[in-house]
Amino acid sequence: MERKVGAIFKENDNCEFTVWAPSAEKVEVIFKNNELPVLLNKEEKGYWSKTLEEIEPGTLYKFQLNGVKKFPDPASRYQPEGVHEWSQVINNNSYKWNDEDWKGLSMDKMIIYELHVGTFTAEGTFRGIQEKLDHLLELGINAIEVMPLSAFPGNRNWGYDGVYPYAAQESYGSTEALKELIDSCHAKGIAVILDAVYNHMGPEGNYLSEFGPYFTEKYKTPWGKAINFDDPFSDHVRNFFLQSAIMWLEEYHFDGLRLDAIHEIIDRGAKHLLRDLSEQVDNLEKKSDRKYVLIAESDLNDVKIINSYSKGGFGLEAQWVDDFHHSLHTLLTGEDEGYYADYGKLNQLAKSFRQAFVYDGVYSSFRKRTIGNSPAELSSSSFVVCIQNHDQVGNRMLGDRLTQLISFEKLKLSAGVLLTSPMVPMLFMGEEFAEDNPFQYFVSHGDPDLVKAVQEGRKKEFEYFNQKKGEFPDPQSEETFNNSKINWNFEESEKKKVIFNFYKELIRLRKEGAFKDFVEKEIHTEVDEQKKLIIASAGKLTALFNFSEENQTLNISEENINIILASAEKKWDGPADFSSKSDIYRIINIPPESLIICKS
Repeated sequence: MERKVGAIFKENDNCEFTVWAPSAEKVEVIFKNNELPVLLNKEEKGYWSKTLEEIEPGTLYKFQLNGVKKFPDPASRYQPEGVHEWSQVINNNSYKWNDEDWKGLSMDKMIIYELHVGTFTAEGTFRGIQEKLDHLLELGINAIEVMPLSAFPGNRNWGYDGVYPYAAQESYGSTEALKELIDSCHAKGIAVILDAVYNHMGPEGNYLSEFGPYFTEKYKTPWGKAINFDDPFSDHVRNFFLQSAIMWLEEYHFDGLRLDAIHEIIDRGAKHLLRDLSEQVDNLEKKSDRKYVLIAESDLNDVKIINSYSKGGFGLEAQWVDDFHHSLHTLLTGEDEGYYADYGKLNQLAKSFRQAFVYDGVYSSFRKRTIGNSPAELSSSSFVVCIQNHDQVGNRMLGDRLTQLISFEKLKLSAGVLLTSPMVPMLFMGEEFAEDNPFQYFVSHGDPDLVKAVQEGRKKEFEYFNQKKGEFPDPQSEETFNNSKINWNFEESEKKKVIFNFYKELIRLRKEGAFKDFVEKEIHTEVDEQKKLIIASAGKLTALFNFSEENQTLNISEENINIILASAEKKWDGPADFSSKSDIYRIINIPPESLIICKS
């Protein structure tokens, strides 16, 4: 079934109000500054609906259940006064789009940049992002992934505590400003992906249970009760969330969704919610003549998520790969606590470089069970890899970035591993210029008991990791939020400018096809654990990754070697003075903590 819910504005100031409340005896819509409620018509399967005249955009309303309790609309399109207050009618057809010629971007072309609206700029708004688009273009980015926008309590939050899956956070700007941002991105050739959370709802301002059985006691998630995707009444819960997903793509012109922690979307029905969503997006593609992508975050290493329908899969375009990040991070930092205990060997990074998954049906000592299955038959563009993201930075006690953990030379080495890999690369905001400011966990809840629970819960998360000593940053403090804002004065630092130009060059080379042999041909890897050296080769392309603190030498048989890029070269503020152009070598010297990319 497909049933639109919420306040759907139509022509001539008509607005259809629809809400699912199967147990209610009476449902009314009530307007601010007007005490006379309007009774909605009871329809089949628990829906209540009515079209009203003379309802202008901007009208504030709530739903009243059984003549007593008043709540915001669960499918509110905008909450201008916060999550506990009145919902607002908006006209989703008022914005005049200019992206008729934009057809979307396929996964294999993407260079993704993850950002958080509130901390990406000093303004912390959609308009603030718009002002930085030329920076992203200069870098070579062609896709941005925006952390969750669904309305949350207060004005600072990562976004995973959202409680209105149809409404963008009001402190980030208006719905018009969000559309203008996406329109501007498309004009510059940049796709926009939304991080969407359909595995749980935040605890504050979450009134869904007042309307119906949106949650089930049958399953538990790390955040409490699971959303009801397969219990009684689940057809209508599924519709609620599926219509949310389609709305962001159709009405806001997002180019895709990154689906948060899909392993906690628990659905044992005949057609999994993700398969259902994928099919609906397929239909939208045909209707709109545009390409959309669905990217899963999953720790299951299960190719069913991205396999085709014909293979019994869900048909999503891609998934995040934790194995790549963890393999590289442990080699760079030496950290081996918690889930990092499963990593730390060069052959694991080499394996992930070749095929994304390290755990492809092998035993995990941390989880104490076998994990994953083989991704061998899947395209490398089915996997998104990174060396930093909001989770891996923000879920450290101090939110410290790689800049604070590893050397300047290792920063260049890690960037090279990321951007030469055959998978789809994703950068985390500020990574491209070695941002020093942390990215910490922050909230602005209004419930003191909830604030205390969050503070205590965060402390428990760090028991597995060797963290630096320091004062625990209070998630509720505005200072924690402000400390996490990007410092855009990076050009004042020579080192930061070098890192930015190094990323820029790597991305240019990648987009021009310099590393395409790693995508189009079979990758072979050799690992020397003693020398801490990985040699990856495919066709005529070879990448040498030296993770040791010593210079390494490599005898070669080819007579002509063209060095495409060497991270230790003096032009990248490194110690070496060899040319990165074209010379004849019989021995290649690989400086400490560096990479060399060459073609024969």
